[in-house]
Amino acid sequence: MTRLRLREDPLFPAAILVAPVSWLLLYFIIRPELNWLWPLHEPARFLWPVLFFPVVEEILFRGLLQEFVRDYFTDRSFGLLSVANIVTSLIFAALHFFFQPALWAALVFFPSLVFGLFKDRSGKLTGPIILHAFYNLGFLWVFSAPG
Repeated sequence: MTRLRLREDPLFPAAILVAPVSWLLLYFIIRPELNWLWPLHEPARFLWPVLFFPVVEEILFRGLLQEFVRDYFTDRSFGLLSVANIVTSLIFAALHFFFQPALWAALVFFPSLVFGLFKDRSGKLTGPIILHAFYNLGFLWVFSAPG
């Protein structure tokens, strides 16, 4: 498989754009009360899931688990999605059920597929970490304001 550099990957800008479109759609469905300044009042509650968790989770899930599944079980794919990515994303979403409401945890499966796709396409963790941090940033900013 030819590995693409992130800046040369035509799908990467689309993956970035999907996030704000998703936030906007979810905003109109859920209509959360907005507090744009809340990250300034609770920086640790905001920065841990935006900066630290994406790095750790991508190392564990895409760097270790996804590679393990690919190397020891299968390197098959369904179109753009590798079986290793799908299995990793199922486990990633399943573990979110311990920390998030069921619907949010289940929906984590879809961005996880995107993160895994860019691990497969580049062979590196840079893309998944950037996407994960960006997706968390917007989602938390809009939907996790303290009530």
